[in-house]
Amino acid sequence: MSATLFSGIGELATCEPTLGDESSLGLLHDAALVAEDGRVAWVGRASDAPASDERVELGGRAVVPGFVDSHTHLVFAGERSAEFEARMAGEPYTGGGIMTTVAATRAASSGELRANAGRLLAEMHASGTTTVEIKSGYGLDVATERRILAVARELTSETTFLGAHVVPAEYANDREGYLALVTGEMLAACAPFARWIDVFCESGAFDEAESIRVLAAGVAAGLLPRVHGNQLGYGPGVQLAVEFDAASVDHCTHLSEEDLDALAYSDTVATLLPVAEFSTRSRYADARALLDAGVTVALATDCNPGSAFTTSMPFVIALAVREYRMTPAEALVAATLGGATALRRTDIGRLAPGFSADFAVLDAPSYVHLAYRPGSQVIAQTWRAGARLVAPRGEEE
Repeated sequence: MSATLFSGIGELATCEPTLGDESSLGLLHDAALVAEDGRVAWVGRASDAPASDERVELGGRAVVPGFVDSHTHLVFAGERSAEFEARMAGEPYTGGGIMTTVAATRAASSGELRANAGRLLAEMHASGTTTVEIKSGYGLDVATERRILAVARELTSETTFLGAHVVPAEYANDREGYLALVTGEMLAACAPFARWIDVFCESGAFDEAESIRVLAAGVAAGLLPRVHGNQLGYGPGVQLAVEFDAASVDHCTHLSEEDLDALAYSDTVATLLPVAEFSTRSRYADARALLDAGVTVALATDCNPGSAFTTSMPFVIALAVREYRMTPAEALVAATLGGATALRRTDIGRLAPGFSADFAVLDAPSYVHLAYRPGSQVIAQTWRAGARLVAPRGEEE
């Protein structure tokens, strides 16, 4: 494959501190990047750029690593706007509306699920996302969970079995029966399509003992653990994630000092989902406490039809800066390198030699515009493995 020189980069955020200004973003100005065989071959000042077979001129725009959206529920059917309207009128969020989506998803064909997920994924690409994780959890029966993950696997290698999302209505009086199904027949059917095992460890979902059972079964089946935890209240989710060496514990809205300490001395990432809090008018996670404790933080969309129906990582970054009081640099690192760490990926999240040539070109001179211009279409181009996913505006893809 030929080498392509991307020149005219006004500001390049590499997320590699050894490059550029040695900050967490590793900023370079008047920069260039060479991609070859899908990976970054060289980065540096434009004046030092090596000869290449092709050249793409970026006109002084800023370039950032492609966003890594490490928590989504992208494969589903239906929508829940009426639930959102009621919540905005004062109804509290309880998570009970999940069953509305379960009913619609069970009734949908695989083709309908594929089309809806593909449309949402195209929106993500247009917003600068190059890697996405997709969970199941809207089937809650063997056949539908398997179909969801089969569709998800067509879209990404980062697929998560979340049969332990909630207990479905038909098992309301037989929790043991549903746990046996999730850890037995359902897991066996879904594991070939999944990399990860997840559980919603929360009051109203699955308690500590049930969550341990789910995670242990998933690990025994060869899946890697992650956890939904501490979203609706204080609970055992964070501690459980650390005990299982989970790659990530997601939400982390209600944390004790013991939870902070446990995360700080572990390899488990705290993945924060500010759109879920925005859309449910819930308490925001304390990102500053996590960062100040030295915890690795990721940001993700939590794209789902009930509590966070967005595909935009730039919006997530803007919310994190405004509501979490993260700096624009901290938010960008969390949305790129943080997400990669939450997926235990060492090939994405940075723009440094050897990493995948995944990046977003901003229609702006600086990465700060991601937070400075909330709701604006700041992303001009998206590239993954050195190939264009989203064309420059005004051109055909």
